[in-house]
Amino acid sequence: MTDSLEEIEQQQSIINNDADKHRRLRDELNKQTKEWVMKRDELNAQVRELVDKAGKHREDRDALNQNVREAKALRDEWNKKFGEINDKVSELRKDSPRESGPSLGRLRKDLENLEYQQQTSVLSKDKEAQLIEKMRDILRQIDEREKSQEQNTELSEALAELRETRDQAEEHHRMVSEYAEKAQVEHDAMITLYEQADKLRKEADQAQEKFIESKLLADEEHRKHIEEIKKLHEYDKSASVHRHKQRKARRKKEETASRKEAEDIFDRFKSGDKLSTEDLMALQKSGLL
Repeated sequence: MTDSLEEIEQQQSIINNDADKHRRLRDELNKQTKEWVMKRDELNAQVRELVDKAGKHREDRDALNQNVREAKALRDEWNKKFGEINDKVSELRKDSPRESGPSLGRLRKDLENLEYQQQTSVLSKDKEAQLIEKMRDILRQIDEREKSQEQNTELSEALAELRETRDQAEEHHRMVSEYAEKAQVEHDAMITLYEQADKLRKEADQAQEKFIESKLLADEEHRKHIEEIKKLHEYDKSASVHRHKQRKARRKKEETASRKEAEDIFDRFKSGDKLSTEDLMALQKSGLL
């Protein structure tokens, strides 16, 4: 502390300016802190929303994957049945009389080709007659083969069952593919949402870091502000002491001057000078009269 009141008052002004500067910085940093908190909370809310949506896609994906597993199990069961019935059909065909010539499937394919040729080709009358004759011959052979197979009831039933098991296996395989594709769509949507949530979570973490940084700086400015205020109070005390001393010295000086003036008046009174009312009041005040 300095002894001069003028120096003390100058120092008080400097400290007061510093205190105001730290207060303004503190308030600005506190404002930034609130803004970072708001941004962090908004980002975290968006993250929660994205995670909730991703969770719904995950549930749908898992349900579809369960459907895939169930459809696969049924497909495998039908494939197993198909294999068993196919073995049975093979055995029944071994026991059936062998038929010469092309198979029933081959005959039907040949008939289909001839019908297409008749419909799409420009033929002479003789050529068309030959074509029709061939078609009639194939139809006759197909009719004979079908009648032959119908007579073998067990084989006919086995073939019908074979077609049914094949259709069921193919249907469940189609369901496996359909469920798997849908599950993949849900999985991709889930991954996309999780990636978006991770990106926003990083932004929220950065906002949290900025919040902490601003909070620490604001606390430091507040501490400096309080320190300056404390210094200001100390200088206020010192200034008060100086002012008290000055007032006391001034009163003493005034009292000394008044005493001297009263003594001068009293000397004049003793010398027989005529005193005025003010002179008499000054003597009374000094205690000399």
